[in-house]
Amino acid sequence: MKIKKRHILAGTIFICSFPALNAAEVIMTRQQCLEIALQDNPTVKIADWEVKKVDYAKKETLASVFPAIDFSAAYQRSIELQTIRMDFGGESQSLKMGSDNTWNLGFSASLPIIAPSLWKAINISDTQILSSLEDARASKLDLVNQVNKAYYALMLAVSSKEVIKKNYEVALINADIYKKQYENGTASEYDVLRSSVQVKNIEPDLLQADIALKQCQLQLKVLMGISADLDILPDITLNDLTDEMWAYPSDADKSLTDNTSLRSLEIQRKLLKQNVTLKKFAWIPTLGASFNLSWTSLSNGSPFRNQQFNPYSYVGVALSVPIFSGGAKYYGLKQAQVQLKEIDLQKDYLINSLNMQVDLAIDNINREAAQISTSKEGVAQAKKAYEIMQKSFEIGAASYLELRDAELANTSAQLVYLQAIYNYLVSSSELDLLLGKENF
Repeated sequence: MKIKKRHILAGTIFICSFPALNAAEVIMTRQQCLEIALQDNPTVKIADWEVKKVDYAKKETLASVFPAIDFSAAYQRSIELQTIRMDFGGESQSLKMGSDNTWNLGFSASLPIIAPSLWKAINISDTQILSSLEDARASKLDLVNQVNKAYYALMLAVSSKEVIKKNYEVALINADIYKKQYENGTASEYDVLRSSVQVKNIEPDLLQADIALKQCQLQLKVLMGISADLDILPDITLNDLTDEMWAYPSDADKSLTDNTSLRSLEIQRKLLKQNVTLKKFAWIPTLGASFNLSWTSLSNGSPFRNQQFNPYSYVGVALSVPIFSGGAKYYGLKQAQVQLKEIDLQKDYLINSLNMQVDLAIDNINREAAQISTSKEGVAQAKKAYEIMQKSFEIGAASYLELRDAELANTSAQLVYLQAIYNYLVSSSELDLLLGKENF
């Protein structure tokens, strides 16, 4: 199955790569559209790169626990040597101090031995990676929802256009019937004109339906990040999905565990909690080790002759004990603790808000499922009434006005039915987004 999907995906990309194919039509499933969008959409790519960036930042922090080794080289040329004056038996003499050339070469190394703040910063980096991963997941969930709604809108546009097209074809047939009746002397010129005007009145609706279809295709292509020279058509119709539409079960899972907003807030709370600990670690002494190995050369005359480098090295430890900082550490800790309390309140508010949104989404699904059932019965009744009126009109037992009313009722019933199916699908997608269901 995976191989088949890959072949379909590769074939789609192959078609997109040829700009010479103007407005080529490709039938694609919703899943195929999702696969391409998750692969090529810039928002998802940016989110994935953000994860890599944070991972690099963690490695940068982790590098601080390893020894830092540096090499340095310096040369100094004296323009005028330092002069000092000294008294020798009451006689003052001037002495020149120093040398013309001074060379310093060496290596230095430092290593943190006790650094609690650094260790906690590494833990914070791990949590920041989780935050970036959740942001990437949120981007994908939102993109899936947008692609779903765009695909459903495309299905609605295709089905609505088909309904209007059939209504237009019927209007053409009726106009032709009146024309023939007029030629046989059984219909007036007014009836011919009225039926012809009705054909003209439907043409703008047909044009608007075609524009709506193009707009839906463009929106879906933008989300998928593919060429504008490709027209996507759904592989199924809205009617094909009605068997899967029913009221949301009362015992179904409504857990918010996977909700991306709640998970992001939990990660943010973890970050703030770690920040509180980091502020406390600012009072703990730090201990570091250092090592230095250098060579020094002093000479007069040419800087490249008669050089004799003398080695010098040492190793040591340094202890730093924080004593007083004007209360900066104390108030920094208090600020972090206040932020932690604030996010706890935000979490409670978010949970209540999400629960209400989930309940509202489920109510919409249940209401739209009932609307689908009712609309389906209305479509059947409107279709039957129209068929009866059409037969009556053909034998002259019904007026054109009565036939037109039946046509409008039939068309309206079908459009209401299609809209109800679309609303159900959109509400289901919104509920999946709220519950954090990963359909990718």
